Amino acid sequence: MSVDERFFQRIGAETLEEIATHTGAKLVGPAGTLCEGIASSQTAGAGELCFHEGDAAGAASVSTNAAGCFVTEEAAAHLPDGVAALICKWPRLCHAEAAARLVALRGWETGAPLIAASAAIHETARIAPGAVIGDDAAIGEFATIGANAVIGPGVQIGRHTQVAAGASVICALIGDHVSIGAGARIGEPGFGTMAGPEGAESAPQFGRVIIQDHARIGSNTCIDRGAFDDTVIGERTKIDNLCQVAHNVITGRSVVIAAFGGISGSVTLGDGAMLGGRVGVADHVKVGNGSSLAASAGVFRDVPDGETWGGTPAKPIRQWMRETAWLQKQVSPSKKGK
Repeated sequence: MSVDERFFQRIGAETLEEIATHTGAKLVGPAGTLCEGIASSQTAGAGELCFHEGDAAGAASVSTNAAGCFVTEEAAAHLPDGVAALICKWPRLCHAEAAARLVALRGWETGAPLIAASAAIHETARIAPGAVIGDDAAIGEFATIGANAVIGPGVQIGRHTQVAAGASVICALIGDHVSIGAGARIGEPGFGTMAGPEGAESAPQFGRVIIQDHARIGSNTCIDRGAFDDTVIGERTKIDNLCQVAHNVITGRSVVIAAFGGISGSVTLGDGAMLGGRVGVADHVKVGNGSSLAASAGVFRDVPDGETWGGTPAKPIRQWMRETAWLQKQVSPSKKGK
């Protein structure tokens, strides 16, 4: 998807020729095409740049509307007709360099008031001392914003929602009757990394966080915004204190995540899934509807609907318990040896 201009602002426009010059890419396509924004490879529209760093054949899935796409030499020939190729060794890194010249995260002007004049705050909302509310943010009726909480530009806070002291919410749309605990961090950039000539680089994140109605986010929990798409916390999901939810995670309705849970990027948790304390889920895993993960489970593959898994690597609970019992027998001294 294209970046949401409630949270990001356009700061410039450059031709493909200028972009190629600044990034060191080789341009194959019309030099004068003007680029004003960025997007993912599947959703890029007119005047938007994207990147593709997968296999060469996968480049054919790039949006036919994209103005240009950063690709490797091998993938360039597979781009759809009409999409200019910006050929380079590090497509994602070059895309990030170009993005920094086109869009920027909205912030605060020096000396700006704590509560922006353009913020829309319902007369029944309660704003505690020290709270900061950015430009064009909206606070719904009977919402509560705690002391020293930060609500970023463009953020939408629904009715009867509570944001506790010291929490921060940026790049996010929050529903009704949501509870966000003290010190929680909503919408910060995720742990995106990319390869570069000098080693690992931090990848910028341009997505959002969507928290649906009646969800609870515990104190000091972090929910990262998506890379381009959304991180979504489903209706009535309850997340304990000190949890980490990475970029592009999607939870269904009524998901429960106990303390110290760590959910890696692009994980999907089905409706009613229950995760015990200290569960870790690897990236791109799908946890099925109504499934349960025992405390401290390490999940590296998809979990079918309705099943209970445990252990590391996680497996069906009965199998894990049998293996644990067998192992214990192997290492325990026999009664005859006493």
